[in-house]
Amino acid sequence: MSLRRVAVVLGLLEMFGPISMDLYMPTLPQLAGDLGTSDSLAQATMSACMLGLALGQLVLGPLSDRYGRRKPLLVGVGLFAVLSLVCAITPSIELLLAARFFQGLCGSAGIVIAIAVARDLADGVELVRLLAMLGTVGAIAPIVAPVIGGQLAPFMGWRGIFAVLAGIGVLLFVLALTSLPESLPPEARQVHGSTGEFAVVLKDKLFLCFLLVGAFGGVAFFTYLASISFVLQGSFSMSPQLFSVCFAANAIMSVVGAQINRLVVRRLGPARMYTIGTTMGAVAALAMLVSVLFDAGLVALLVPLALLMVASGGSYGNGTALALEDHRDRAGTAAALLGTAGFAVGPLVAPLVSLGGTSPLSMSLTMTVAYALAAVLVWTLVLPRLRRRQAASPEPSTA
Repeated sequence: MSLRRVAVVLGLLEMFGPISMDLYMPTLPQLAGDLGTSDSLAQATMSACMLGLALGQLVLGPLSDRYGRRKPLLVGVGLFAVLSLVCAITPSIELLLAARFFQGLCGSAGIVIAIAVARDLADGVELVRLLAMLGTVGAIAPIVAPVIGGQLAPFMGWRGIFAVLAGIGVLLFVLALTSLPESLPPEARQVHGSTGEFAVVLKDKLFLCFLLVGAFGGVAFFTYLASISFVLQGSFSMSPQLFSVCFAANAIMSVVGAQINRLVVRRLGPARMYTIGTTMGAVAALAMLVSVLFDAGLVALLVPLALLMVASGGSYGNGTALALEDHRDRAGTAAALLGTAGFAVGPLVAPLVSLGGTSPLSMSLTMTVAYALAAVLVWTLVLPRLRRRQAASPEPSTA
């Protein structure tokens, strides 16, 4: 199978995170009304899934290093489909929260193992380009899912949306079973316990820096994900259909960023592109906050938000490739830690954001602080260590 076809399959598998959130996001207000619960508890169904996505990676990443990529992937994807059906028939918010957690736990297989397979197959700039292709395919979900969700919501409701998720899970299971070969040969697998593998990866100080930047990125991403539906449909009175179009447009901006990065990373290098993307994200978030403080209107909010998505899409592949550079033998474990940093920290912060109301101010302020801290970390900790690594072992992949 060609590398491009592998990227398509991996990108589709990486969709588990976005489709678990974006497809039913337009139905959050409806879900809250049907189950007689608050907006914050409706948002918590997203937090529960994100927490499952985070913790599942810590289990399935190391398992894929030890037993190969295919078996953990197929088990996780299959159970995701089953748990989606459980979500569709649950009668209460409490049971839905539990089902969403385990749905995320199983769906994490697609996310973490897709990254590990990419690291098995490529290095350096080629890994960045592969991750950019993977991210472009994976971005189909946040582009299409909210549009489909917004159109289906009036007819199917949130329960029908979860039934659709079950069908998607079945299709991805068949795709993985028939199209994705094993990328980790038996002789390259880890035979030690996962605790020891985590310890080895976490001793890498540069990796820890990327982990912290990823954590702040997760805070910003989940704040956006949990708030944007209420901000646009509540504060700006958008219909579910128009909201889904705006949300998809932002996802397209992320694809634009990934494609720009894929085209120029060979010339500028992953480190420089990573720095540019993180800094651009912080500036765009600040512009969004200023527009809210001065009540400049919807367009003034959406333009910097779109630029922020370009920056995010452009920096993702570079950060992941640079972080995994020294951990090819433990790609599943390292990818699990990176994924957990983004997925676990966000849900812990989102309830604090909702305490201030799901307003444009609370969303933009939280995202600005998170991106600003990420940019500071890149300039003060990541770049100096990357320069030292390059000086010790010069490679174009990290220049």
